[in-house]
Amino acid sequence: MDVAEAIQRTREAFPFPNYMTPEKDAYANIARTVLRFVKPGGAILDFGCGTCDKTAVLQRLGFQCSACDDLQDYWHQLPGNREKILAFAQQQGIDFKLSRGALPFEKNRFDLILLNDVLEHLHDSPRDLLNDLLELAKPEGLLLVTVPNAVNIRKRLNVLFGKTNLPDFPQYYWYPGAWRGHVREYVRGDLRLLAEFLNLEILELRSCDHMLQKLPRYGRAPYLLLTRIFQGWKDSWLLVARKKPDWKPAKLPAS
Repeated sequence: MDVAEAIQRTREAFPFPNYMTPEKDAYANIARTVLRFVKPGGAILDFGCGTCDKTAVLQRLGFQCSACDDLQDYWHQLPGNREKILAFAQQQGIDFKLSRGALPFEKNRFDLILLNDVLEHLHDSPRDLLNDLLELAKPEGLLLVTVPNAVNIRKRLNVLFGKTNLPDFPQYYWYPGAWRGHVREYVRGDLRLLAEFLNLEILELRSCDHMLQKLPRYGRAPYLLLTRIFQGWKDSWLLVARKKPDWKPAKLPAS
């Protein structure tokens, strides 16, 4: 099964209509990136998996996928939604763990740890979480991270015209309960430092287009042309990094 077919079959089985839009390039980009670095049959953990949509695509491509999320976003808790997500994960053969505390997986199990659009939601440093997750990866296992670009072209233009580059204020103001939106977004240099601090070897670090569906169709061609020249203006970043042979959890620097 190729990537396009895996996405289409997942879309057909997915319980939330109009969620997996055909224009959402993150599905294909993540799947093709994983296939370049891990052979089908490899073990993958999708942390912060949400609805398991991308996990299911990888599962259909032949990977042995586990997933973990607390499902505490507002819409996850609407009547019936959590049950639909859990049923979908089970139907797709995904080993889903609902967890808010200790990671319920054994160490040295996974070939790749995936965090797709997770780090920007953390209120605390990602240090402890990522070290804990990397302990679950095999020796010289991989970490794949995607994050929104803090300085994409839309945010640059917003600031230039006196608008905010942060989440929309009404969305933040009216959010029910604890804020679960973006707290700190990332730039290329942040991800380089992240890999350095975690004692990882960077295999790939590039900008990418994961949010084209948010642009009107007439704006997509000019956007793609411009960001082909200025690649740091694309909407997202993707990092693939490998545990070094001497990898150990990073300690806090001496004060």
